[in-house]
Amino acid sequence: MEQISETFTVDLRRLTVLRELRRRGSLARTAEALHLTPSAVSQQIAALAREAGVPLTERDGRGVRLTGQARVLLAHADLIAAQLERARADLAAYGEGGRGSVTIGCFSSGILGLLPGALSALAVRLPHVRVDVVEAEPPDLFTALDAGQVDVAVAVDFAAAPPHTDRRYRRVDLFTDVLDLAVPAGHRLAGRERVALRDLATDAWIVGDARSCCGAVARSVCAAAGFTPDIRHAVNDWGALAALVEAGQGVALIPRLVQPLYAHRRLALLPTAGATPSRNVFVAVRAGSETDPVLAAVCDQLRTTAGDVVGSGN
Repeated sequence: MEQISETFTVDLRRLTVLRELRRRGSLARTAEALHLTPSAVSQQIAALAREAGVPLTERDGRGVRLTGQARVLLAHADLIAAQLERARADLAAYGEGGRGSVTIGCFSSGILGLLPGALSALAVRLPHVRVDVVEAEPPDLFTALDAGQVDVAVAVDFAAAPPHTDRRYRRVDLFTDVLDLAVPAGHRLAGRERVALRDLATDAWIVGDARSCCGAVARSVCAAAGFTPDIRHAVNDWGALAALVEAGQGVALIPRLVQPLYAHRRLALLPTAGATPSRNVFVAVRAGSETDPVLAAVCDQLRTTAGDVVGSGN
């Protein structure tokens, strides 16, 4: 590698590729997330290494791993990205932030149970701001947030979500969403006030995809209860899941956030005995953008609406 120049510069777009490689862990997954080829990702990382004058990756079997110098550079990349967001927020504040557009990325049950109320309130609060919604979950949601395709991320804490200590984001917890057992109306346990998860160890289960937040939560709480669920149906749509439970095709966990939508279904919703299955819902923006007046108003409204959701019995 060349000696590091005192006036060296780096391409911010290439820093974005390096940040995604840290998140995804492989060239192939990074390429898929950024809609590039693995070769293009490799070329971007190689070009950034030449600009910085240090090696950024090293061979690790059939893949690559980040070098110590790459981790040093990434720490600065996070600060640079945050400072650019602050500059953008300051410019928006200068114009009072009364116009523009915001894209909110959100998980499916959040779109069902949280966003309708928030969007209605935002239409009054920010009448000249266009608010778009896209359905997404981690890690893709945060890839989109990093790339500016999404401005506000509403997500659930699970393995694919960034840790609380991730300096790339400013996050605020919104509420804890409890999950109850859903069983067919004629199920042997339907009349109980509470049911231990372990009592359903021999039942057929209806669970979301393992990569989804609720699919991951359902599997983890069953494991904590001491059994592996017999998954007969894997569906991510809550309406389809409730319909399958009603039809006697299995049992499931349904978050209270969406339960009012399925009150007409012939099924029993039962709190669990012992540890209560739940998930933490939070909102995040890119570090530095939290002072943008429009984004601040959107996040504030999401907190207000979340309080209403919790107050209504979630």
